[in-house]
Amino acid sequence: MINSSTKLVGLLGDPVEHSKSPLMHNAVLEKLGLNYRYLAFQVKSEEVKEALEGIRALGIKGVNVTIPHKEAVINNLDDLSKEAELIGAVNTIENKEGRLIGHNTDGQGFVRALAEEVGFSAQGKKILIIGAGGAAKAVAFQLGLEGADELYVANRTFETAANLASNLEEKLNLSKVEALRLEEEYLKNNLPKLDLIVDTTPIGMYPQIDVEPVIGDELIEKASLVTDLVYNPVETVLLKRAKKLGVKTVSGLGMLIYQGAIAFEIWTGQEADVETMKDAILSQLEIRN
Repeated sequence: MINSSTKLVGLLGDPVEHSKSPLMHNAVLEKLGLNYRYLAFQVKSEEVKEALEGIRALGIKGVNVTIPHKEAVINNLDDLSKEAELIGAVNTIENKEGRLIGHNTDGQGFVRALAEEVGFSAQGKKILIIGAGGAAKAVAFQLGLEGADELYVANRTFETAANLASNLEEKLNLSKVEALRLEEEYLKNNLPKLDLIVDTTPIGMYPQIDVEPVIGDELIEKASLVTDLVYNPVETVLLKRAKKLGVKTVSGLGMLIYQGAIAFEIWTGQEADVETMKDAILSQLEIRN
């Protein structure tokens, strides 16, 4: 029941109608009996500053931040977590007694999903990241913070991969960071045996679920583990291919859930029920597998 003690959390973005976050968060808030509600707020780019002032003025406990505001909010915050500062993007804001603190739980959610689902640790590992956008950046920096030994970034636009690799090299103490062209033959000939391949591209996302992955079987077989950040469908063509080749896989659903769980814990101080969050998401996906 909503009453005068109900606390508010939510989502800032444009658009927000497609977001599964309200469903996921409200399900776990209800399960744990917490007097919170999670709402989605559509905020135009020119309204970001006013929206953040509103969070302060209204005592909203915190919000998630999605496209296109993850970088734009930074100039209007009081402080940033280490991850948010390194990545240069915020996906979670905490209102701590009127001080707005920016966090980035995307990369943390990714590594936590790998640890929980298959016991994977990035420490000392060789990892290929496909794509060089915002998700790739969050994942790459977190893997670096977790102790990855070698990071390779492959992207169709080589300059974008090179920029990300340069940024990683400048800010993290890694043995090796290398930008590569996203070309099958080139990658096969220039990559060592890998511990992990991470596809951060939207290839294979619903409704285009039959689109072929950007890498072929010979490259997939170079890895011990393959993961795809796409979560709808839960098992993409890439993951089906990897599984058929005997390579372990992790879907993007775990990252979605755990980045939300970490945000939930920041706002409420309580551990999230990740199974409840997962069930809420699966109930609403257009296609599960």
